[in-house]
Amino acid sequence: MVDEVLFVCHANLCRSPMAEYIARPLFAEHALSVASAGTDALDGAGMHPYAVEVAAGTGADPAAFRARRLRPEHLTGATLVLTATRRQRSVCTSLAPAALHRTFTLRQFARLAAEAEAPAARDGSPLRAAVQAAALARGRLQPAAPEADDLRDPIGGSPADFRRCAEEIERSIRPVLALIGTAG
Repeated sequence: MVDEVLFVCHANLCRSPMAEYIARPLFAEHALSVASAGTDALDGAGMHPYAVEVAAGTGADPAAFRARRLRPEHLTGATLVLTATRRQRSVCTSLAPAALHRTFTLRQFARLAAEAEAPAARDGSPLRAAVQAAALARGRLQPAAPEADDLRDPIGGSPADFRRCAEEIERSIRPVLALIGTAG
């Protein structure tokens, strides 16, 4: 079974699909599956046009992307759940309480990954080891200010706002990759 990283935002039109497309090539070397969903998504909706531009910039073709509403089985099947906001993290853990210890906001997980001790992949899964190490770091570190955990929604903004959001997503994925790399 392939480990999966699930990105979650509100409508699965902007932040989580951009994160999915940005992360897919970055996580490919670790043989990780990447998906996205939205807590309030309308199944089948197309990605926001500015998010399409960001996704296309990764070299992938986002034309076939369709939003999907978050369901409990998405959460139970994911090895790591990364949400855009604390509110979405709460929705995820309400839908699937068993996912609590592997559900973080993206920015929170990046901060924890940067502070986590190098994990050992005991079961052969570097991602599972990284999640465990970040969960342990979460118990040791002081909580951050709310605005430090939430990824600002670019909806209603300009293409530059979407690019800034995408840059923040990529910056947040880098420490995650580094932590997974230490476990693998």
